[in-house]
Amino acid sequence: MSVEEQAQAAEQAQAEVRVRVPAKVNTQLAVGAARPDGFHDLANVFLAVGLYDEITVTPADELRVTCSGPDAGQVPLDATNLAARAAIALAERHGIDPHVHIHIAKDIPVAGGMAGGSADGAGALLACDTLWSLGSSRDELLAICAELGSDVPFSLIGGAALGTGRGEQLTALDVGGDFHWVFAVADGGLSTPTVFREFDRLTEGTDVPAPAADPALLDALRTGDVTALADALANDLQPAALSLRPSLADTLAAGTAAGALAALVSGSGPTTAFLTKDPDTAARVAQALLASGTCRTARVAESPAQGATVILRRP
Repeated sequence: MSVEEQAQAAEQAQAEVRVRVPAKVNTQLAVGAARPDGFHDLANVFLAVGLYDEITVTPADELRVTCSGPDAGQVPLDATNLAARAAIALAERHGIDPHVHIHIAKDIPVAGGMAGGSADGAGALLACDTLWSLGSSRDELLAICAELGSDVPFSLIGGAALGTGRGEQLTALDVGGDFHWVFAVADGGLSTPTVFREFDRLTEGTDVPAPAADPALLDALRTGDVTALADALANDLQPAALSLRPSLADTLAAGTAAGALAALVSGSGPTTAFLTKDPDTAARVAQALLASGTCRTARVAESPAQGATVILRRP
């Protein structure tokens, strides 16, 4: 190896980018009837919450994915991982090799309806774009996110947004204050496609209305009114999730009894979300949920949270 090649190899060995990316809760998830393509039109009011995965990318001889943290063993480490797919999609667009080591430090519950996999895809996309000095515009990154999955674009932008279409067409929303949540993590996961199929089964033969955002919920977010937000929380997938996992009803009841203003299944579940009036109440609800034996763990988080953000770039 020449001196120049040695210098280049040393430089690559030191290069590193780390991105922090948040989980989400669906404050409203309105679901339309199944479309001919199998997807459903949605009115999906996303709110990013302060539970984060961290995605670190470094140069490598080939694409490689590793993972650490809670439930890391449930995370696929092959090309089906959204982080790997993001690196491949970005590299193909620019005609380069996706030769990076992607390390995922998990803190978002796995298969919990909080878009952990989507967060990893968005985080890896931003991290690779930064590592490779591509300078892609936000619109370019969002286009790739939409190709990867319905929740991936929101993971990139964070904050609050209304997602329409499959959920990938985003309109940013104003949030007038902080909201305090508890998330109860169940044992095992629920497959999002399975929950949608159960939704289709439960609604078969009924007139499923076109999904639309609730003006009262949007106003509650805009004004920061926690009581009004609690009254407006809604998830059309909740009956399907409860049908597949009836024990979640006990978790919802335990959190409400402990003082949560409102409770709902987060997205397709099985994580359940509890909105509380303040941080002290959130801590008490989390303790009560753990003591109830109806969940594996309970996590406290605030919202809104910033979207995918570069927190380390070296050199």
